Amino acid sequence: MTVLVILSWIDFKTFLLPDYLTLPLLLLGLISNGFAWIEWASPINSLIGACIGWASLYSLNLLYKIFRGVDGIGMGDAKLLAALGAFLGWAALPYILIIASCSGLVGGYIWLRLHQQDHTQAFPFGPFIALGGIITVIWTLFKPII
Repeated sequence: MTVLVILSWIDFKTFLLPDYLTLPLLLLGLISNGFAWIEWASPINSLIGACIGWASLYSLNLLYKIFRGVDGIGMGDAKLLAALGAFLGWAALPYILIIASCSGLVGGYIWLRLHQQDHTQAFPFGPFIALGGIITVIWTLFKPII
């Protein structure tokens, strides 16, 4: 979770999610589930989660680019979602995306108002993906108790 907080801070400051943090996180998720260090997902669900996580945001960006002519989502966001999919498996991705989207709507509105920008301006979405991942991890850890 520390890496997610660091990535969020970097994205807020620079609008970038650096590969030197997202790609090792992705690899660690695949390896950890592959060798049953964390056992949050089976190895195949971890691999599928990484692929779907990346492909979903890549595809969404591609469609946006076709219709609007510019990128709508940074590929760092896609790599971050792939890393979370690698850790938690494909079944966690809808929860992460719902939390990220809802918090991103509110947070994005606040961001744009604080910076006196309109809805056409970009704002960092990585922190909201990270928040979705953190909430999903916490839910996963405590679900059997509740």
